[in-house]
Amino acid sequence: MIDMLDWLSTLPEPLLYGALVLAAFAENLFPPLPADTVIALGAFVAARGQGSAVAVWAATMLGNVGGAMMMYGLGHRFGVRWLQERVPSLFPSGATERITDRFKTQGLLAVALSRFLPGVRAVVPPLAGAMDIGALRALIAMSLASGVWYGLVCVLAFRAGANADVLLNAIAGQQRTAGLVAAGMLAVVASLIWWRRRQRPS
Repeated sequence: MIDMLDWLSTLPEPLLYGALVLAAFAENLFPPLPADTVIALGAFVAARGQGSAVAVWAATMLGNVGGAMMMYGLGHRFGVRWLQERVPSLFPSGATERITDRFKTQGLLAVALSRFLPGVRAVVPPLAGAMDIGALRALIAMSLASGVWYGLVCVLAFRAGANADVLLNAIAGQQRTAGLVAAGMLAVVASLIWWRRRQRPS
């Protein structure tokens, strides 16, 4: 982490924003990449220089949503099986089936909330494309989720003290909390849908 922080600190401001765009974009193609760490440290560096929280947020959104919509397009064009064969790291065991079931029952709510779930959020865009969820609707849902999450990262980075470790610990805690809240909301919605179906007269 120290090496990454030192490297980001050497970048001129335009290249720093460019690094944030690339990290946020690459997260959609290679989920093991610690994109949140790169973005948090980049925001930390920007906050201690002449950077702008809005510019950091905008750069991150450009990369993240741009990468997500590219994966949406690939999923729509070629299907999930094609992507699974070529980018197996995108699809954790069982994630495809779980997210597909959520999409079928919960629609755009599942698209938005699933983007908060660590470990499976990269699966969301290609699945949304493969299931032919409208591009504009998917764009809005994923933009809302990314906007909220990276807005929080920027706020934490620009309010942090001089210790980057404190920032990363705070973001890790917020990520766990956001994931639990999103999973809980999905479970509640799924339960309501199941209950309503049970109440319908046969």
